[in-house]
Amino acid sequence: MRQRRFLPSIKLLLALDAVVRHGSVTAAADELDLTQSTVSRLILALEDQLGKDLFTREHRRLIPTAAAISYQRDVARALAMIQRASMSVVANPEGGTLSLAVLPTFATRWLGPRLGRFLNAHPGIAINMSTRIGRFDFSGEVFDAAIYFGAADWDGANHLKLFDETVTACVSPGFAAAHKLDTLADLAGVPMLHLESRSTFWADWFQGQGGTPTGAGGMLMDQFSMVIQAAISGLGVALLPDYLAQIEISEGRLLPVLKQDVPVRGAYWLVWPKDKDNDGALRAFRIWLSEQSQPHNQSPDEVQPPPL
Repeated sequence: MRQRRFLPSIKLLLALDAVVRHGSVTAAADELDLTQSTVSRLILALEDQLGKDLFTREHRRLIPTAAAISYQRDVARALAMIQRASMSVVANPEGGTLSLAVLPTFATRWLGPRLGRFLNAHPGIAINMSTRIGRFDFSGEVFDAAIYFGAADWDGANHLKLFDETVTACVSPGFAAAHKLDTLADLAGVPMLHLESRSTFWADWFQGQGGTPTGAGGMLMDQFSMVIQAAISGLGVALLPDYLAQIEISEGRLLPVLKQDVPVRGAYWLVWPKDKDNDGALRAFRIWLSEQSQPHNQSPDEVQPPPL
C-alpha cells in the first residue's frame, strides 16, 4: 500500500527539482512560469508534507541541504520516467512501448536501416531510442534494454549476443595515392585514427594481419562517425567495424588496406533487466533482433549512409 505522505504532488516535486537545479527561486519561477512567492510556498508545502526541512533560509535565499540535493537527484529521475511514459502513451496509445539505449553509430548505421521491418511487423509497438556510450544501472534509468559493445558482463542483466566484431582498415583515395600501403611495414609513421572505447583495436588488427603494432600516433575520438569523417578527409588510417565500413567502401569514399574482415575482441549485445524477461514488446524485439543479427541479414538493401 502506498503512503500518501511520501507521494507529494507533481507540482511540489517540480518546484524542488527546479530550485535545486538552478540554485535560485527566481530562475525556478521563470522555468515553471510561476511567481517567486508561489515557488516558495510550494517548497514549504513539500517540507510540511515530509516533516523535514529541505532548505535553509538566508536573506530570502533557499539553500538546499545535503538531503535535498540527494532527494532531487532521485526526483529528477522519477520525473523523467513519468514524462517518458506519458509521451509514450500519447505516441502509442495501444501500448507496447520499448525504450532502448543504443550506441550512436550502431543506431544510425546498423539498427536504424532495419528498424522499419520490426515496426511493420509489430504495428502495436513503439520504440524510443537514446544514444549511450557507457554502461549504466537499469534501476536508475528509464530504459527497457540497451545495445552495447564488449563482453557478456553487464551486472544484473540478461544478455543476447548479436554478432562478433570484424574490422577493416580504411583510407581515403587521396591518402592512398600519397602513401604506399602494401605491407604492414608501410604503416610505420603513418597517422592512425583511434577510438577511445576501443583501446585494443589496432593491436588486434595487427595480430590478425600477422604482425605487431607500429606504435604510430594519431587522432583520438569518441565516436565512429568522427573517425569515418576524419578518414574521408584524409587525416589518417581508420579501423572500422565492417558493418560501418561497407557503405564508404562500396561508394569509393574509402579504400580498404591489407586484409579485410579481421576478427577483434568484443561483440555486440542486447541486454535487459532480469525482471523484464516477460515483457511482451521486449520479447518480440529480442526474437526479431536475433534473426536480424544472423550473417545472411548483415547487409540490408535499404542501408543508406546517414549524414556525417
